[in-house]
Formats: sequence, C-alpha cells, structure tokens
Amino acid sequence: MARTRIKICGVRDVETALIAAECGADAVGLVFAPSSVRRIDPGWAWEIACALPPFVAKVGLFVDAGASRYHEVMERCPCDYGQLHGSESVGEVRECGPRVIKAVLFDAATIEAEFEKWNGVAEVEALLVDGGAGGEGRALDWAALARVREACEHPIILAGGLTAENVGEAIRVVRPWAVDVSSGVESSRGVKDAALIEAFCEAVRAADAG
Repeated sequence: MARTRIKICGVRDVETALIAAECGADAVGLVFAPSSVRRIDPGWAWEIACALPPFVAKVGLFVDAGASRYHEVMERCPCDYGQLHGSESVGEVRECGPRVIKAVLFDAATIEAEFEKWNGVAEVEALLVDGGAGGEGRALDWAALARVREACEHPIILAGGLTAENVGEAIRVVRPWAVDVSSGVESSRGVKDAALIEAFCEAVRAADAG
C-alpha cells in the first residue's frame, strides 16, 4: 500500500504550519472563504507559505469565490493547489485550473454521478470527498465510499470527522490517496493543537505500516 498523504487544513499562523510540517504533513490548507472561522488574509497567508520548508504543499481553499476572485487571491498568495469547496460548475473549475482539488459532498445515492462528472476534467488533480461542509467534522460512510471508489479516476482525498482515533480505520477501509483534517486537530473551534496534529500524523503512519 502506498503512503497516505496528510493535509492539515485551516492553518492560521506560522507556528502551526511549522508544527504540521515537522510532524510529517504533506500539505497545509489556507482558508480564504469569508464565512469560515479559519479564514486568513492572503497577505498573512503568504507569510505562512514562505515559512514552510520545501516539498510541503500550500493549498488555498475557496468556496464559490468565482474565477476572478480566485485568481486575485492566488496572485497575492501563490499556492501549489486551489481547493474549491463550493458548488462550482465544471466551467468555473476549468477557469480556475490547473491544479484544482475539487471537493464533493458524499451522498451514497449521488457520489458515483459526482465521480463521473469530474472524471473528464483535466484541471482537477484530485477529488476531496467530505462528509459535510468544510471544517464541520462530519464523518461519512467509509464502507459505502470504498464500494464505489474505483469509479473515481482522480486520486481521492478523504475528509470529514477524521481524528487520531479513527483515521487508521478510515484508511484501512477507503484506502485514499490522502486524508484531510481540520476540526479533528483542534482544541477549540478554529484553534489548532500541536499534540493533536502530532497524534494524527502518527496514526496515519501507523495505519500505513499495517
């Protein structure tokens, strides 16, 4: 089994970003959605991005921002990937590409149709399958996702309600390319906890080791 990549989302300060990197995170998420408690100004986000060591990816998260606003923010804080976490159309995603991570809400009745919708979109690098709106900590039915994962032609990033206690089981069931955590490594809403980040990354490595 390949190594499961780790993304710590909703990072709002340099210290947390460096802790995530030291613990083994492959990516940090910088939230630019105005309605989010984890929202960060693009200027400060760039300070965080510049502090990160090489090979730790920066992911800018947007919710129905529109291509114009998307590119405006990405010019102020260039990120390795843009994560679109709203109801963006195929056309909007293509305008924001390349290197887009498209988030989709898991529903057993519609997830295969979602996979089919995005399979042919070259601008999409990966699909993030979430149990709810970003940062809500709502888990999804991992077994149901596992049954249809082969229908997805993009790498799958698993999100939603993941913690150090359950991420190992989630990895064993779904076998995603990556896992994404935000509220699951927080001591309070929007406040990241170093010990929880470390425990989460260790749990992912333990699951990969079998």
